[in-house]
Amino acid sequence: MTHSNWGRWGPDDEAGALNLLTAATVKRGVEQVTEGTVISLAQPCGPVAMTSPHRHSPARFMDRDAGDYAVGTRRTSNFKFAEDTVLMPTHSGTHLDALAHGWEGDRLYNNHPSADTRSIRGAARCGADKLRPIVTRGVLLDIVALSGSALAASTGVTDTDLERAYEMGGVQPRSGDAALVRTGWWERGLSTTDYHRDEPGLTLDAAEWLAERDVAVVGVDNYAVEVQPSEPGSMFPVHLCLLHRNGVPLLENLDLSILADTGRSEFLFMLAPLPLEGSTASPVAPIAVL
Repeated sequence: MTHSNWGRWGPDDEAGALNLLTAATVKRGVEQVTEGTVISLAQPCGPVAMTSPHRHSPARFMDRDAGDYAVGTRRTSNFKFAEDTVLMPTHSGTHLDALAHGWEGDRLYNNHPSADTRSIRGAARCGADKLRPIVTRGVLLDIVALSGSALAASTGVTDTDLERAYEMGGVQPRSGDAALVRTGWWERGLSTTDYHRDEPGLTLDAAEWLAERDVAVVGVDNYAVEVQPSEPGSMFPVHLCLLHRNGVPLLENLDLSILADTGRSEFLFMLAPLPLEGSTASPVAPIAVL
């Protein structure tokens, strides 16, 4: 039977599995802090961000810089300043997919109508503004360490692989966890084009396995969380399982290399999405605290 969270938190729910984040999960996450070491899990952001070819490339525009003063910009004191504007797709670099990002048929997560997602107002339901800050126990599922090397393109990470990774880390799945899966794809140092080709990632059975264990968020060090290409006759089945049926936000384009070097499987995980009204994702800078 396919696992689903539709209706679990009421007919109006738009937060999905983030409802699993309670005071107890926050305290459990804080209990993982023993050293006070803070590690960024984000890839570079802005104009240098890895961006899929079908999306606009990020761009920066300087609104005021040193050159303005060099050519005689008027000022009334010794104070000088620089400002800039960055235009970027919400799905570039490290970002958190909102529940409005993917669906099938004409219904979003929890039976909300997809027709409420329009070009002018964006996602009226299940958008990035409905995401919540995440403070919980993070678990690193190090498939690179498990297999002995970074995974090759189109290698699937199965439910058995996840079970073995939990065992190797000496931890058990808990409700409200942030499950972070390291495939080594980002660490290969690929070009933007090669990075966005067929990738290793979660299989559908792995996604179902995680959903059944009530994870609050799933993150992977690749561009789409799931193995690509999809199985014949399907299209992004992991997105449909986690985002659409179970309301689990997906954290894409992580850098898990430094965290993996510490040897820690458990840590405090923190992430605060931007409340972008109507957007289908939020750029984020998640951190692990050891």
